Amino acid sequence: MSSLFYDENWSPEGAISLDLRNLEGTTCYCDASAEAIIAEAFKSLPLNALHWIDGGDYHYLSDIWMRRLEAPARLVLFDNHPDDQEPAFEGGILSCGGWVAHTRRTNPMVRDDSERIWLSIDLDYLSRDFARTNWDQGNASIQDLFEGITTAIEGKKLAGVDICGGITAAQGARAEDYAINLKTRKALQEFFTRL
Repeated sequence: MSSLFYDENWSPEGAISLDLRNLEGTTCYCDASAEAIIAEAFKSLPLNALHWIDGGDYHYLSDIWMRRLEAPARLVLFDNHPDDQEPAFEGGILSCGGWVAHTRRTNPMVRDDSERIWLSIDLDYLSRDFARTNWDQGNASIQDLFEGITTAIEGKKLAGVDICGGITAAQGARAEDYAINLKTRKALQEFFTRL
């Protein structure tokens, strides 16, 4: 895992922090050993919550969260990339670019006809005016995102939410990048707190 939230010096009040920065085999791809350690660590944390899950290189953590679903939920994704590539390596190793395909193929609780929603958001969905990430970005505003979420969950029940994306110092982040991301993170935290 990266040091994204440590670099940004940000943590929502009352948040439970899980520090896996020293875990190897996790950047963009998650090997079986790391996957088992992460899944075990997640067991003690609440599922029906807002989960901040580091940068886009770790978006596959959404898959590990959703394995804990005990009732069907529909995946709603706000991301500038579909993350539904087939595995590049034999054995189907979990990756940031293929986790959606893996989740749909292996998780019987993820169903398109469910009235429960799992929201997964990558900040690269937003334009650079609203987020700075280490991936190419979309052109949505924060208001576009809020409206999309509101439409997606209208009349539905939220099973959980995860949010990833950002940029670390090692990836070239500057103070301006951190300031923009912090403003957006706070706005998202406030938005979901009101829900």
